[in-house]
Amino acid sequence: MKTQHSPQTFRRNIFVPILLCALVLVTTPAWATTLYVPKEHKTIQSGIDAAKAGDTVLVAPGTYLERLRLKPGITLRSAGDEAKGMLGLRRTEVTIINGNVAGAKGPGMAEDSTLDGFTVTGVGKYDDALWEKHHATLGEEQPHEHIGSPGTAGIAVLGITHCTVAHNIVHHIGYTGIAITGEKSRRVSPHIYRNVTYRNMGGGIGSMKKSTAIIEENICFENYYAGIGHNDASPLVINNVCHGNVRAGIGISEHSQPTVRGNKCYQNRRAGIGIRTGAETQPIVEDNDCYENEMAGIGNRDNACPIIRGNRCWKNKMAGIGSRDGARALIEGNACYENEMAGIGSRLGAAPVIRGNRCYRNKMAGIGAREKSRPVIEDNECFENVMAGIGVRTGAEPVVRNNRCYRNEMAGIGTEEGAAPIIRDNHCYKNLMAGIGNQSGSRPVIVGNESRENKMAGIGVRSGSVAVIVGNRCIENRLVAIGLPDGATAHIQGNELQRTGGGAPPLVAVKGGSSAVLVNNSIRGGGVAGVLVQGTAQLSGNRFFGAGGKQGSAIWVWDKSTVLASGNRFTGYRNALNASGSDVTATDNAIHKFNGPAIIVRKPTAPPHIHGNTAFSQNQKDSATKVEGARAAADNVLNKSDAASVSVSKWRSPWLGKLLEGPWKKGQVTAQDGPWKLIVTHGKTARYELFNMKDDPQQKANLADKLEQITFRLRGLAERQWAVEFKAKMK
Repeated sequence: MKTQHSPQTFRRNIFVPILLCALVLVTTPAWATTLYVPKEHKTIQSGIDAAKAGDTVLVAPGTYLERLRLKPGITLRSAGDEAKGMLGLRRTEVTIINGNVAGAKGPGMAEDSTLDGFTVTGVGKYDDALWEKHHATLGEEQPHEHIGSPGTAGIAVLGITHCTVAHNIVHHIGYTGIAITGEKSRRVSPHIYRNVTYRNMGGGIGSMKKSTAIIEENICFENYYAGIGHNDASPLVINNVCHGNVRAGIGISEHSQPTVRGNKCYQNRRAGIGIRTGAETQPIVEDNDCYENEMAGIGNRDNACPIIRGNRCWKNKMAGIGSRDGARALIEGNACYENEMAGIGSRLGAAPVIRGNRCYRNKMAGIGAREKSRPVIEDNECFENVMAGIGVRTGAEPVVRNNRCYRNEMAGIGTEEGAAPIIRDNHCYKNLMAGIGNQSGSRPVIVGNESRENKMAGIGVRSGSVAVIVGNRCIENRLVAIGLPDGATAHIQGNELQRTGGGAPPLVAVKGGSSAVLVNNSIRGGGVAGVLVQGTAQLSGNRFFGAGGKQGSAIWVWDKSTVLASGNRFTGYRNALNASGSDVTATDNAIHKFNGPAIIVRKPTAPPHIHGNTAFSQNQKDSATKVEGARAAADNVLNKSDAASVSVSKWRSPWLGKLLEGPWKKGQVTAQDGPWKLIVTHGKTARYELFNMKDDPQQKANLADKLEQITFRLRGLAERQWAVEFKAKMK
């Protein structure tokens, strides 16, 4: 039976294949073709000129002395497969564009164009003698020129919104190897992929003027400036290898805000990654490997504000990560180890937030702060460093909080040379010297730390240092719990001090003319004494717990010392106080479980004041006092009943009436830096409120959670302010 079609059906059946053909013609240009150089076109530029959008110009191996300018939509590619050569692809190495001709420029990219697989060289003047000079001097004498300054690049991407530069080798150029330059009101985002750039007189790859390229899997080495450089640009820089460059492996400056991730930067003559020039320079630098560089693994300076997180920095000649000259980085979650200086260092007014890092086996401190830097150092793990776990010196004012410092070859936390840190809630254990050591005029506030099983002191203060030591636990340290060996001053209050293993050293040593006030401490154990004094000491409200009546004196006072002991309780020592050749006042103390005279004063240098002390003993041979050359006051008594009342001390420390109210006590603390105001309200937990007083003078919009880095920084400022106020009260 013959099928009949209506006119409408016939028209529909004809229209569908015509439409499909039209779609194919639109999506796949019929004119796309391949042009061959030199087979069809003698020069590369003549091939480019003959090509149309969608065409490929395929170039055979050889050396071409030309200046090139690509056209929109074309692909310029070297002939060959993807076989590897010595530096890049084999086809790249044998297809050479030599710009060593008069007026030559490197290839200039065009919209949607691709340059794939060429060696580009000879553009501009390469100066080998100058390169060698500055390479030898680590770039120290090299003028700092912005990579955005005028010049002729090996490959130029000038204001092109999209193009691809891939598999090229660019070397011995008189300027930057591959230069990307933004243009106003355009998003310049080329893809720079798997190129090799070396021995160029600028950077290997330069990203400038607000360009936003993707710079991926390139190798950049031995360039005159950075391997990859940034000037007011914000590219994505991922998985590149930068080594042996005269300046940084990756350099970031002039308001740049790139994301720099997954790169390897090693053996550069300066930093692996260097960040500088201005608070608007705010890169994110994460998950990079920076090692064996001549300076820092990652360095930031000149008020830059980077985020540096999750990187690995090792065996660098300076710090693993260094901050200086007012830089304000967030340095978080990095591993810094085996560096020649600190794992993480800050100096010259830098104010980074350093938290959650692991710093170990560095040749100096795990984390170091010096030269008036003001970092917040929090929640880090510092171990097996050659010097301190955390070291603070030369006027630095850090907040050091909740870190773990252990098995370091010097102190867990060490301060010196006028440093004024707040050291709070840290855990310092099994260090080869002090858990927390302070010397050479440092002025620390040491609060709420645990210092355990260190080879020397739990907390040491010496050589002119002045310390406030409050609420710490110093447990089972080999020598003293707290030691002041030579000319130090300390207020020691509310600490738990313990050593159960015996041994000769006292728990607290105040020696070499040092001065201490000890208030309301728990002192348990000790060797020859609970507290040894060769200087000046005032002791009030402390509780001493010895091992029994055969243990040494609770307080042993050496010649030419001055001691005032009032309102203390002693249990389990041979004597509560044993003094010789010194000036002694002892009032209102209670002594239990002793053996012999509870208080002994021999050869006093001034009339002793021994009043209101009560000794409890069933042994009639015991006595409350034995005072040589003077008669003890009648109100010192030996009482058989422990239930007898003991009078309250009539003496008080000059500091005791001034409450130790820090920012961790209940109440409200404020700190302000420029327009930013932080209000910290302390109760059972702390509540943080951050306001921009310029934009929000009524304090309606709490930005604490949103602007976490600023909140952390102002928390540190609040605690530093409290330390200043507290020390003023203590005078």
